Amino acid sequence: MLAMKNFKNVLNNDELNKDKPLFKIEDDNIDTNLATLLDDESIIRNVLKNNPDKGFEMLFKRYYKPLCNHAVRFVYSKEIAEDVVSEVFVNFWKKKHYENVSISYRAYLYQAVRNTIYNHLKSEFGKKNNHTLYIDNIGKEKELEYDTPQRILLFDELFQKIEQSVGDFPPQCQKVFLLSRFEGKKNREIAEELNIKIKTVEAHMMKALSILKNSLVDYLK
Repeated sequence: MLAMKNFKNVLNNDELNKDKPLFKIEDDNIDTNLATLLDDESIIRNVLKNNPDKGFEMLFKRYYKPLCNHAVRFVYSKEIAEDVVSEVFVNFWKKKHYENVSISYRAYLYQAVRNTIYNHLKSEFGKKNNHTLYIDNIGKEKELEYDTPQRILLFDELFQKIEQSVGDFPPQCQKVFLLSRFEGKKNREIAEELNIKIKTVEAHMMKALSILKNSLVDYLK
């Protein structure tokens, strides 16, 4: 219970937001110094072993922001990106995955986030069936241990397709979509900002989502 309380406290901590915007579309290679990354991982792993509450808080502070920046590149939504990353951290703690992770925590968390993103996109834009990548549905932690070249290629192609599709939206449609999904604005706020009718906003959103669905369906089978 203490760690979950820490999780909520850290989530609301202004220090996470003081240096730069939390969400932006950018390269998520957060570590250029491999030695620093390995040192961080070693410290966090040792603390998790001896004091799980403190170790979890350190892990969360270390990776929450970069994971959100990674997730938002795929879902184009601050709220969804935050929900995805929070869900991964909550499951990581509640199911004690930290006790069995053999790869780096960074690799594990990024892969868990990508799996959850894939399932979200599949639910929103893909064909309906029962196949998912989410670790809790698979029920085997080892499934999350190593990314295969095929899966890495899948996510790379998926990101490029999403970016291309959004970039190809008609200008006004793109503005509406980004204001809605990326900035989290309501239809009325968007209508006032762009000086258009609410129904026009709704029509642009329907068009944007339809384009995305058609462009991503082959990647989300």
